[in-house]
Amino acid sequence: MQQREIQVHEIPPIGQSAFLSFQHLFAMFGSTVLVPNLLGIDPGIVLLMNGIGTLFYLLLCKGKIPAYLGSSFAFISPAAIVIAGNPGANLSSALGGFIVVGVIFCLVALLIKLVGTGWIDVVFPPAAMGAIVAVIGLELFPVAAGMAGWIPKDGAADWSMDPKIVAVSVLTLLITVLCNVLLRGFMKIIPVLIGIVSGYIISYLFGIVKFDSVAEAGIVAVPAITAPTFNWSAIAIIAPAALVVIVEHIGHLLVTGNIVGKDLSKDPGLHRSLLGNGISTVVSGFVGSTPNTTYGENMGVLALTKVYSVFVIGGAAVIAIVMSFFGKFSALIANIPEPVMGGVSLLLFGVIAASGLRVLVDGRVDYGKPTNLLLTTLVLVAGLSTVKLSLGPIVLSGMSLATVTGIVFSLLFKGIEKLGWSNEKQ
Repeated sequence: MQQREIQVHEIPPIGQSAFLSFQHLFAMFGSTVLVPNLLGIDPGIVLLMNGIGTLFYLLLCKGKIPAYLGSSFAFISPAAIVIAGNPGANLSSALGGFIVVGVIFCLVALLIKLVGTGWIDVVFPPAAMGAIVAVIGLELFPVAAGMAGWIPKDGAADWSMDPKIVAVSVLTLLITVLCNVLLRGFMKIIPVLIGIVSGYIISYLFGIVKFDSVAEAGIVAVPAITAPTFNWSAIAIIAPAALVVIVEHIGHLLVTGNIVGKDLSKDPGLHRSLLGNGISTVVSGFVGSTPNTTYGENMGVLALTKVYSVFVIGGAAVIAIVMSFFGKFSALIANIPEPVMGGVSLLLFGVIAASGLRVLVDGRVDYGKPTNLLLTTLVLVAGLSTVKLSLGPIVLSGMSLATVTGIVFSLLFKGIEKLGWSNEKQ
């Protein structure tokens, strides 16, 4: 029997909702806390504001988009440049840049509200969109494989495979897959949670997880608040990265719409989605947190479990807010071994890549038409080649470069067709 989808507006029973919410929280936790750790920002304030930001987002999107907002990786490089040398003094300047980024999101949302979303069908035909969605998952495979211990991270020359690390990641992945295939009823829709908890236990039995950080953490921990300052040089370094996140945001929204089977760019609208992201980022910047973005891990959970309820996402946000004040519980989740998250992430990112193939199938893309074949090819090449295109302070690579490539060539091929220059039969 095919698993029933739990739609966006549905409210699962309280007990089930709690487990489902924890599943989303566990899926995003490692990545969202990594950003503040790299930038020297208190993870507690980031967790708090990501939870509050997600609730803002759900409210502004009229409860129609099941998306969780986490820390954006796009700002790690420019923010690190601003903070470098004197984190205590320069963090406030970086926060000012983050606030400006949020304002840019809001202005773009207003522009989209005025011009509409008809352009999306032109710049993102199925031949481009399917490939872009696939790139979102495929470009993250090396990251997940590195976490899983399958390949060296950052090209380390002296790396050698650790059998215990690989065993944990493989067992975690296998358990998650088998839970999704074999279990029934409620247990079928929490395979990620079961996989992570099982992997945690296996890691302990293998002796690769320590609880020193949990023991040292306080029971109650008040997140540290930092006030922003506005420095034009810092803003000039950080603000251009907003373009990258806006492009990613559009791609993520289209992916989420494909997963839930609704055109979310029209209802509740791309402008509402960007506005929710923008306001969340502005508010976060004023108290010392990082810019937000929608998360691929959570999209993977949606696609895998077919549970799209915004109430489950909202529950995860509430748990994150509460957890930001409980040091030991937060430390316990932060202590989840990397190979466990690597094993789970391989599956989640793979599901996103497969969703891209589904776009191509559902869109009935005709690859007998050269422009469709070339469009998909160029997007995949740009997204997976690892090439980086630098335009001043803006760096495009991976999904962002794939998206820009898709837009440029979609418009080019459409223009050639309209002008009657194409050699294809109409």
